Amino acid sequence: MDIIAPEDAKNKLLETDILVRKDKTQTFHLVSITDIINKILSKYPNAKVNNLGEKDILIEFKPKKKEKSVWKFLKVTFVVVVLLTGSSTAIMSFHSDAQMTQIFRNYSKILLGEDKEKPHIIDIPYSIGLAAGIIIFFNHFGGRKLTKDPTPIDVEMNLYDKDVNETLIANLEKKGKKDD
Repeated sequence: MDIIAPEDAKNKLLETDILVRKDKTQTFHLVSITDIINKILSKYPNAKVNNLGEKDILIEFKPKKKEKSVWKFLKVTFVVVVLLTGSSTAIMSFHSDAQMTQIFRNYSKILLGEDKEKPHIIDIPYSIGLAAGIIIFFNHFGGRKLTKDPTPIDVEMNLYDKDVNETLIANLEKKGKKDD
């Protein structure tokens, strides 16, 4: 939030309580810009206030939870096992459906002139290419981003967060209208 005002007024405004929580169990609260403007005008009746942002502000109160490291380790381990099992099953199912063994056999015949039952020499570049494709697509390797571009997961999470916030605002607006 940016405030353009003399320094003493700015400090007083930043210390002003905008929201008084009546319901301590509610984690999300909706504050209208009109409420904020009214608070400012009550302190400074001659002030000129211009809003350059959103008309509604969603405030989330999160209690600090200290998570046990063992529990966190178990959750991460579970997620990793599920993801690895699921992804390996998906890749193996794709290979079975696409008859990759037959495709590799045909490549071996075309490229090497040999008709081997299991041409494992082709598995190596295929595996390297598969890994490289995944790394390039997800733009991460070893916990580091390869480029500054957002990853597909970043984009989807951003859209998800935006949708969640819009839904929370809509629900709180409905609840506010019911309470009136």
